[in-house]
Amino acid sequence: MNSMVEYRIASRKDLEQIWEMNIADNAGDERWVGWKNQVIQDNQNGRAFTFVVTYDGSPIGEGTLILSPECGAINGRMHLADNKNIANINALRIRKEHEGKGYISTLVQTIERYAAQNNYKCLTIGVEAKETRNLAIYLHWGYNIYVTSEIEDGELVLYYAKNI
Repeated sequence: MNSMVEYRIASRKDLEQIWEMNIADNAGDERWVGWKNQVIQDNQNGRAFTFVVTYDGSPIGEGTLILSPECGAINGRMHLADNKNIANINALRIRKEHEGKGYISTLVQTIERYAAQNNYKCLTIGVEAKETRNLAIYLHWGYNIYVTSEIEDGELVLYYAKNI
């Protein structure tokens, strides 16, 4: 039997499932509960859209397209998302057992298509400087316009952009 992989905007049920997994994976870190509530609220009011990769109907990966600078992850930084021309790809995650199969690359392409269809001209993405593998992947995907660097939660985060 072939497994079914799907890429789509997350339903409320998808969001609940993926965030319960995230919270379980980060047990004891209460920030994840707050982030779950923020992301669900941002999805409900159209300030952001979370996309999921599902495998046999269950979410195994996610990425959020943040449109509005009002979203907590952007916190007013118009150079990262301005609700008009610039949007931010945030929180790319895949379950460990599904890493290295191209699911996140395809998910990012799905998000990029959606952004382009909705008249966004530029996407930004952030990466912790110590995550050199992820940085190399983002550069490979064309996110090679340096935007800024900031300290977030005690980590140096580099932001890059790609014109779409």
